[in-house]
Amino acid sequence: MALIASNPSGFVKSVCGEDSWVSVKINGASSSCKRKKTFVACYDYGGKKSSQNAPEKLQPLWDDGYGRNRKTMDLIKSDGGPPRWFCPVACGMPLKDSPVLLYLPGIEGTGTGLVLHEKSLGKVFHVQCLHITFHDRTPFEGLIRVVEESVKIEHNLSPNKPIYLLGESFGGTLALAVAAPNPTIDLILILANPATSYERSSLYPLVGLLMGDYVKMEMVNIHIGQLLGNLNGDMSHMMTTIIPKDTLKWRIKLLESAAAYANSRLHAITAQVLVLASGKDNLLPSKNEAHRLSGLLKCCNIRVFEENGHAILLESGVNVLSTIKASQMYRCCSKFDIFRDFLPPSMTEFKTLPMEAWWFRLYMGATMFSTMEDGKIVKGLAGIPDEGPVLIVGNHMLWGFDYFVLVSEFIREKKIVLHGLAHPEIFQLGVKYEHIMMPCVDIMKLFGGIPVSGRNLFKLLERKSYTLLYPGGAREVFHRKGEGYKLFWPDKQEFVRMAVKFGATIIPLGFVGEDDILELIIDYNDMKRIPFFDQLMNEFNEGRINLMEGMSGEIAKQPFHTPVVLPKLPGRLYFMFGKPIQTKGKENILNDKDYLQELYMQIKCDVEKNVTYLLKKREGDPYRSIVQRLLWEMKYGDLDRIPSFDP
Repeated sequence: MALIASNPSGFVKSVCGEDSWVSVKINGASSSCKRKKTFVACYDYGGKKSSQNAPEKLQPLWDDGYGRNRKTMDLIKSDGGPPRWFCPVACGMPLKDSPVLLYLPGIEGTGTGLVLHEKSLGKVFHVQCLHITFHDRTPFEGLIRVVEESVKIEHNLSPNKPIYLLGESFGGTLALAVAAPNPTIDLILILANPATSYERSSLYPLVGLLMGDYVKMEMVNIHIGQLLGNLNGDMSHMMTTIIPKDTLKWRIKLLESAAAYANSRLHAITAQVLVLASGKDNLLPSKNEAHRLSGLLKCCNIRVFEENGHAILLESGVNVLSTIKASQMYRCCSKFDIFRDFLPPSMTEFKTLPMEAWWFRLYMGATMFSTMEDGKIVKGLAGIPDEGPVLIVGNHMLWGFDYFVLVSEFIREKKIVLHGLAHPEIFQLGVKYEHIMMPCVDIMKLFGGIPVSGRNLFKLLERKSYTLLYPGGAREVFHRKGEGYKLFWPDKQEFVRMAVKFGATIIPLGFVGEDDILELIIDYNDMKRIPFFDQLMNEFNEGRINLMEGMSGEIAKQPFHTPVVLPKLPGRLYFMFGKPIQTKGKENILNDKDYLQELYMQIKCDVEKNVTYLLKKREGDPYRSIVQRLLWEMKYGDLDRIPSFDP
């Protein structure tokens, strides 16, 4: 009888051989089914359908449990029977209406390679792992049928939901082989170091070694950890299972046929693909293979992890769910919706933020002030309303680093996701800029960044979100020498009308401190005078969107360029949230142009007043210097409570 692995949502499934009887647990009762077909997946979907207590959404800083689970299921003691599916107990119950994720293992076949990711993936996916027993000799075409059967059942039950195939190494070739003949099924492939590059790998010579006379002994046992190679020291103890020589011999042959099969069908694959590639994979040329696949597949993104080895899912520094989110490939329906499919940042994502590193926080020294309803200025974010919609409107820092500081502070102090509206071009950067801008873009996506547009602002306010808007846009981000803290806003803005329509609370935000952190060396005007920089700038801006085109004044001139800056012995960043402006109840004057323009000018004036206030008050801050902040941190060990000026 095949192994039965329990699923936390109440159902069990197993893959049976021909004329096999399988016991299936259905809502606590046992029954049996008989399938006259080789490798048929036997499901009870009642458990999934009856998950009435499943949570509907995640809260910011939710506990993803990433990396804490280091125990694998003991699937080897009774290692007999055909391939079968199981759901790790650690996955728990996912969100309501979560998509299915089928994990396809590497050459070892145990299906336990998700051990570090089970809890996080289990929050937002119905996870099922394929286990291929050591004594199983199913050919590659048979394994394709096993996975394809499950995929088709899932598709028939939920035709409007995507099905995720997470394939590791050998499992990556299996995922590609399943996707090729099923272009009408909505599949999303996550390939971790796929073995399509097998013929160019260090495993390839093993075929001759194992098939020849070199190995004379009757049985050679090989540890999975040795086979996978490059495992981090803290993970190597997990992979103590021993692969018999005859099993390894079979698996190598299986891998050879799988790679050839998948490569011959790449042209037919229409599914979305995300390749996770290691830069230090000693078994496969995974990085080069990722770039090759991106050129052959119709819809393929790649992410390179330079410091990781072949067993990428068992190594630190690779969070699969975060990578899926940052690639904007997590969705619950047939089309991606940036609002509906947004998952708030987890505790792991927050703790691993570069902006949360102690040295970064000490360097920036960011201090926040907010204004209460009665006009009193207080340190911290107490003046920010506890309910949305809230629209924060402010001035921008050179290079826009203020955005990241603000988002981090809102999460830390208020447990609120602040959705920053940013230029759409930022979200279109590809792998060409992976070492320059991609880390920043990933952070924006993980922490709620949204491409700026009237429609997206409308959606955010409609959802009662907390939204951050910079009317000056790229013109303020890339300002010239001597233009620090100068506003470049258009004559009028539609955002005021939208805020009134939804009764949003508008908070004017003033920011200073850029001149304490950075020194602008070469600006736009300098670049225009240097032919080399001018040519680069023109090429970079060719075909790019100008959001302010058609407007009058300086705001219409916002070419993308990379001003040259040098870091300074840092002073401090200061943020001042002005008195909240209430628009609730004023919907009846929504079309009063004079009122809207007056409100717009009031917001702009308040931002300028906040900037002036901070420039004056910071002169009396005894901890403006990083030296003084460092001494405080050494004495008290508390970056959250470093004093500032008295408001």
